[in-house]
Order: sequence, then C-alpha cells, then structure tokens
Amino acid sequence: MPIIELNDVSKLYGFGEATTLALDEVSLSVDSGEFVAVMGPSGCGKSTLMHTIGLLDRPTHGEYQLNSRHVARLSPNQAAKIRRDTIGFIFQSYNLVARMTVLENVALPLVYKGMSLTKRLEKASRILERVGMQSREYFMPAHLSGGQVQCAAIARALVNDPKLIIADEPTGNLDSAGSRLVMELLNEVHQMGNTIIFVTHNPELTRYANRVVYMRDGAIIADEPTAIGQVASRAMKSMYTIPKKTAEDDLAGVSALMQAVPQHDSAPRTVPKHRHRKSLKSRRRSINRKRKAKA
Repeated sequence: MPIIELNDVSKLYGFGEATTLALDEVSLSVDSGEFVAVMGPSGCGKSTLMHTIGLLDRPTHGEYQLNSRHVARLSPNQAAKIRRDTIGFIFQSYNLVARMTVLENVALPLVYKGMSLTKRLEKASRILERVGMQSREYFMPAHLSGGQVQCAAIARALVNDPKLIIADEPTGNLDSAGSRLVMELLNEVHQMGNTIIFVTHNPELTRYANRVVYMRDGAIIADEPTAIGQVASRAMKSMYTIPKKTAEDDLAGVSALMQAVPQHDSAPRTVPKHRHRKSLKSRRRSINRKRKAKA
C-alpha cells in the first residue's frame, strides 16, 4: 500500500521572469516499507522534492497523498501536526542544538506532544541505546565525531516513532567510516519496518536501497528497482564511465603543451670541463672575499 503518492506535482519559486521551476510535474509512488534512494546533480530538485514530501513546502500544482490523505493544501498548523506524528527528518547539517546535551536534543521533539520531562528523557535514552549512543547521552554535540552526531540526529528522528524517515544527504559531511556507520544504522531502522527516502550523490550508497530514483532539471528521468547489497546499474555507470577523447582533443593538448614549454635547439650544448672548473674557482674566490669583508 502506498504511503506516498505524488501526481503531477510542480513547484515554482519567484515571480515573472525570475520564476524558477524546481519540480516539473513529478509523479512518484512509494510503498510502505521501501528504502528509496534519490540521485541527481546539484540543483536538480532533490531537496525540493524532500521538502514537499516532508510537508516543509507546499506544491504549486498537483496532488500529494500521505497515508491516503490529501495533504497538498493543508494549513501550516495541520501540516506541522502530521510532521510531528508521522515524519522523521535527518539533515546533512545535523541541526542539533549546540548548547543542549545529546539526550536533551533527542528528547526535544517530545516537548510538542506535551510529555513530561521525566518521560521525555527516559524515551530519549531508550532510543539512544537502540542506535548505540547511550554512553554519549550527556555529551555536548561539539564533543562528538561527525558520525556520532549524525547517529544522535537519527535518534532524534526516531523518538516520535515515525512511519516515514526523510534523510537529505545524511552522509554529505562525513568520511567513509562515518558514512558506513550512518547507513548501517539506517538499514537497521528500515528492517524495523520504517519507510526511508534518502538523497545521496554517492553511487556506493545505493547498495542499501531497494529502489533508486534519478532526477534532472526538476523531473524524474528514471526509476530503477535494485537488489539490496548491489550498486544500482545506472548509478554504477556514473562511477566508471570515462570521457572519451577525440583526435581534436589530443591536438589541442599538444598545441597547449608546445606553447607552455620553451623551445630548445635540437643539439644539446656542452660546457667545456675547463670552463666549468674555472667558474667554480671564481665562485669560491668571491665567497672568500665576502667573508673577509664581513670580518
């Protein structure tokens, strides 16, 4: 059963000649329990799509159903309530509050449910234990590694028991070890029954998805089912495709090299040995004169 259904959704920004088409009649259906990767070049509309699905932005045109409910025209208060109860967000920049401990950051979304402080902290501690971060719950974000901070952000996204997790480039600021840590954690979250949609530029991370959606210029250009554990075939081509050089490219490179390197006569010039010895003696004499003058 689809948890997400977008039908001809478009999003426009600006007015008049300054109008930008961020989403161009996007149609997308995501079933409950899927793990979907979204790929595409920068500026192709990936983040706008995530914001629309997460009810952070309203589509200009088209229909959006979340859990079979039409949500494209909800009021801000109604959208906020659905976000609180249904959707968990993970951002590239983490968005943890620097002056709060990890435990307090994870418990923060529960404030809006009217839960008491004790219950909030207890539930946050249980979630941190699930993601392997309970030993760091009293640390400040500045004292954690990038991977640990993102794990804390994942715990915060899970604390409301959401049905849908939206991750906008969750590994964008991490090294390879941190990326593996975060993606393995997301994989465990997916196995618990959550639906996950994540944006990535890294083809290797499509190994965790069972479906990859490709975007360009605000539109979906391909939708590829893939086996978990394997890099999606279309993403793999972008990893290993090497641009072919033409004869004109080679000639242009040779021409540029000839202009950059100064030309020399074909016959090498040799310096007579006696002249070489003479120059060394003259250098020593000048050095000795300078030393005597300083003394």
